Amino acid sequence: MTQSIERSLATTPTFSALKCRECGETYDLGAKHVCEECFGPLEVAYDYDAIRRRVTRSTIQAGPLSIWRYKDFLPVSTDSPIDVGTGMTPLVRANRLARQLGLKELYIKNDAVNMPTLSFKDRVVSVALTRAQELGFTTVSCASTGNLANSTAAIAAHAGLDCCVFIPSDLEAGKVLGTLIYNPTLMAVQGNYDQVNRLCSEVANTHGWGFVNINLRPYYSEGSKTLGFEVAEQLGWRLPDHIVAPLASGSLFTKIYKGFQEFVKVGLVDDKPVRFSGAQAEGCSPIAQAFKEGRDFVTPVKPSTIAKSIAIGNPADGIYALDIARKTNGNIEAVTDAEIVAGMKLLAETEGIFTETAGGTTIAVLKKLVEAGKINPDESTVVYITGNGLKTQEAVQGYIGEPFVIEPKLDSFERALERSRTLDRLEWQQVPV
Repeated sequence: MTQSIERSLATTPTFSALKCRECGETYDLGAKHVCEECFGPLEVAYDYDAIRRRVTRSTIQAGPLSIWRYKDFLPVSTDSPIDVGTGMTPLVRANRLARQLGLKELYIKNDAVNMPTLSFKDRVVSVALTRAQELGFTTVSCASTGNLANSTAAIAAHAGLDCCVFIPSDLEAGKVLGTLIYNPTLMAVQGNYDQVNRLCSEVANTHGWGFVNINLRPYYSEGSKTLGFEVAEQLGWRLPDHIVAPLASGSLFTKIYKGFQEFVKVGLVDDKPVRFSGAQAEGCSPIAQAFKEGRDFVTPVKPSTIAKSIAIGNPADGIYALDIARKTNGNIEAVTDAEIVAGMKLLAETEGIFTETAGGTTIAVLKKLVEAGKINPDESTVVYITGNGLKTQEAVQGYIGEPFVIEPKLDSFERALERSRTLDRLEWQQVPV
């Protein structure tokens, strides 16, 4: 009898309802994302007592090497979630970058190598499509600035779901190709992301499809918590002192915070203050502008930046990101497109990690915060890199030099080698001291 009860507890879902973040109204666990009473966002509510009874560090470590080792913290019921190896990406001790910036303990959480499509979006889509199947959807979709389209198309193909995704028509070629290879229906909309998102809301209402970041958003967004869970586990079951992450809608930022809080709540890590700092591109920085001006509201902007993956002019979770940055004594900064390219180069040259423009934004903001004295050199700092540079190669073309073309002769090589050393000396002479 006791074993039967234990088996039942192990398979009972730990999530119980959808709850409005603003007024607290609760709803059934369907495909719904907005409160009918106050129009606030809905998020998943959990039974943390049940999680505390069920989960230990040992049970997590015995789980799969993917996000599903944290299944009890995620809003799915099935014992067979969609698992394509997503998650458990490296937490890299960034010693060379740390020395250059004057920091003692710096880590890179590297989702540039996440599976299957080389961005953190694989986490949220794995959760969303697993829940979509549980809710009976056979066609899935999304509004995307690129990475989400890649992930939705790839994981839908793996799961055997029909897929139609929507993107702005001016996306980087690598991201367009990285979606089309999975053979979804791809709609390139002549407009920015916010216009794409408005169209998708109409399509969701008309066709009844499962849109991962619209009617499935409460489930989808929970996948980002795994970036908090993994960092805590990889640091030896402790929290860092400071994190720096990119801001687009603001959801990733808020869910890393929620992930840390959940681990504290169920006793997996000790509580401690963690400062949260966010990164935006100046060409699309509505959250950074609100932070700088001391506002508790976010004014929408029209995006104009090379950092297209974080170019959301009307961020759904912007006010919540503001609140977290302020109450944790963090910061939100913006950087120019030129600084973004320099950030991409800096990370590549010091740590061998080629990140996309969102990661360049985050590294550039890290540098800016350090130079402004807003990161304590003695803090343990984790920087979140959310996508791979192979997707946005256009951003660095013209900024990284050219190969030396030589004849297949030793003297030709020697002349080229001397030219390369001369160029290196000239480059160092131009670097301000």
